[in-house]
This record gives sequence, C-alpha cells and structure tokens, in this order.
Amino acid sequence: MQILHFDIKLHNILLDIDFIPKVADFGLAKLYPRDNNFVPLSALRGTIGCIAPEMISRSFGVISNKSDVYSFGMLMLEMAGGRRNADPDAAANSSRAFYPSWVYERLSRQDLGEISVEMHELERKLCLVGLCCIQVQCHDRPAMSEVIGMLEGSVDGLQLPSRPFFCDDGHTPVVGSYHFCSELNGVSEEDD
Repeated sequence: MQILHFDIKLHNILLDIDFIPKVADFGLAKLYPRDNNFVPLSALRGTIGCIAPEMISRSFGVISNKSDVYSFGMLMLEMAGGRRNADPDAAANSSRAFYPSWVYERLSRQDLGEISVEMHELERKLCLVGLCCIQVQCHDRPAMSEVIGMLEGSVDGLQLPSRPFFCDDGHTPVVGSYHFCSELNGVSEEDD
C-alpha cells in the first residue's frame, strides 16, 4: 500500500527540533495499493495553486502518485522563489502572475540575473526539478525516486524540461484559478 497525500504544500511541511522535514495534515490523504495505476475520486482535493491538472479535469490524465509529484514540484518552485506560485495581485497578462512561467522564461533565456542576483546552485536545482515535476501530463513527470536522485545529484546534469502547458505565453491561469477556487464547495471520496 502507498499513501497519496493530495495536499503537498509549504504549510504542510513541518520541521522537527533537528530541522528534519515532516509531512503533516493527512486529512485529504488516500491509501491505495501500489499496483493500482490510478485512484478513483469523485471530487477535487487539495489547494488551488498546488493541485495537479488531472485533479481538476480527467482530460489531463488519471490521478496517481504523480499527482503528488506535481504538488511537490510547485512546492520546490515556491521554496526557490520565496514566494507563492500564483499572485492574484499581479496583472492578469503578466508572467509574474504565475511564477513557474516567469522562472521558465528566465531559465530558457539563460537570464538568471533576474531570478536572483547570484542564483545559488540549490535555487537553480529546485527550479529545474520543480519544472520537471509540474509537467501537465502525468506520464511526463518523474517518479518521486527520480526526483530524489535529481535533488541529490549535480545541477550540471539537469536540463530544462519542455515548457509546461500552463507556462505558455497565452496562458495565465491565475485569474480563473482564483475565481474557480471561490466556487468550490464540498469534497468527498468516491465509494469503492
């Protein structure tokens, strides 16, 4: 059996007395067999801005352990940037409205000076791995074991992944996402 958390975000990662991270808040979590390729759910779970696309629409793929990989990628981008991934106060047509888009643009242009005056290797690694994890199609995301390998390895071995759909120039999901969030009501689990 394995656990799908469904709400990986900065607020749910706590540090113990030795600064060892611990995942908290398993209220939305679901236990499922490792041999299942997907998890049946009847309602949205998680926090807007961290939710994998397949949690919102099955046209993006099936819900699986890769859904938590997406959320973990968004968490890494927030850690690297020191800011929320979606900024409702930014202009709707601004790439700064959706931080992953802004990061992708800078990394693809090798314009690292705008991300940080002296971007540390760790920040660059978090950005590159985070962008790998937020690929829209779940089959394009790495497994969590691969994510760990990327984080433990050298940043020199990492390449900029393909542009996530939500980072395209014509797509700024922030305004719609926040409107969508305000209309969400109950969340329930499909009976098996």
